[in-house]
Amino acid sequence: MIQIRKLISFCLRVFGLGAIAIQAIAQNAPTYSADVAPILQEKCATCHNPEGIGPMPLTTYEQVKPFAALIYDRTSKRIMPPWHVDPGIGIQQFKNDASLTNAQIDTIENWFNAGAPEGNPADLPTPIEFPSGAEWQLTEQLGPPDLIVRSTPYDVIADGQDQWWMPNVPFEGLDKERFLKAAEFKPSYPLGKKVVHHGHAVLQPADGGRSVALARYGVGKSWEIFPEGTGMRVPADGSIAWNLHYFPVGAEGPGDVVEVGLWFYPEGQQPERETAGEVMFRVDGLKGMARGQDIVIPPHGYQVLTGTHRLDAPAVIHSYRPHLHMRGKVMTMEAIYPDGTKEVFSQVNKYDHNWQIAYIYEEDVKPLLPTGTILQFTSVFDNTASNPINPDPEQWVVFGRRGVDEMSHAWVGMTYINEEQYAQAAAERRARRETLRID
Repeated sequence: MIQIRKLISFCLRVFGLGAIAIQAIAQNAPTYSADVAPILQEKCATCHNPEGIGPMPLTTYEQVKPFAALIYDRTSKRIMPPWHVDPGIGIQQFKNDASLTNAQIDTIENWFNAGAPEGNPADLPTPIEFPSGAEWQLTEQLGPPDLIVRSTPYDVIADGQDQWWMPNVPFEGLDKERFLKAAEFKPSYPLGKKVVHHGHAVLQPADGGRSVALARYGVGKSWEIFPEGTGMRVPADGSIAWNLHYFPVGAEGPGDVVEVGLWFYPEGQQPERETAGEVMFRVDGLKGMARGQDIVIPPHGYQVLTGTHRLDAPAVIHSYRPHLHMRGKVMTMEAIYPDGTKEVFSQVNKYDHNWQIAYIYEEDVKPLLPTGTILQFTSVFDNTASNPINPDPEQWVVFGRRGVDEMSHAWVGMTYINEEQYAQAAAERRARRETLRID
């Protein structure tokens, strides 16, 4: 597409057009009110609003105009909005797709090149009221949480290295076992939203049974709603083991508390499918090796690790969330089916440790895996100066929980099902695809 400025220059040089003709060309350029504001409202303002975590609000022309060049730069390079899945590999249908289309990027580019005109304010989209960072994001959809659990207070320091807070808190509020349908992880507002990088709230049952991960959080993933008819079994008694990763940002915060809101199926109702939520699949330290023992990244160098896992039961994958640190650049998830065929589901090829995004698949494209499927994950680490968030390419990098160390695993939203449920789901999917083919 020819940019507006290039078009004007071309017309001046070749046709000698005057100011009136040039003005006519400019009048056909996109405007903020009619063309750019709808894009920013849909894709950017969730974070870039006065109550959001974005560094500046982008909800009015007065707020946007000073940042027009920055917006053009970040969107044209696909740095913003943050969405790091390779658009040319694997599944591309996601419920939470935050990426811009090529047409939207072109619109912003042409608007910027035309001088970022405001246009007619009457063309603005209907404003959206975004919830405060202090509110539950799922309230509008699900109502208030049925139960809220809280960490014990932590004094956030202003400066220093990564900090961890791992209190153990009694789990109270249920008188009998229930099934969870949704959970939201809510750091305090405003400081907690800036300093809590990621965390976990894991219920340890009083009877010593299997632990239940009630909620997992990362910047870019604050809530999880299980698919219709799917829930997580939650025992009534136990304690919550919190694992909260704080990263100081220059401001103190005494007594910081993190909350998790829980939404349950009605009492006595058991959903058809029982899920484990996000399951961790390691890419490092497999085949009897200690965790992370094989992560050794040389100065100014790269490393590639591959981890494989056999599924002993059929499964449905709902979401994919890679977890690497500052040298992590790529993680691919693929399947090797029992018949030997392979399929790449997703590749995050521009991983950024500042974001922990869960990529949530649309219903009709969720991987449906038979027993015996091999899930294979491949990680690529970049310890060179070309990695923009590499703190020091002169260092050897090994396993560790600090951001300057490395990890290599994936959180996969997964529900294991039985053979009958798998056969039924596979038949329904074939029927839907056949219907679409005929239509």
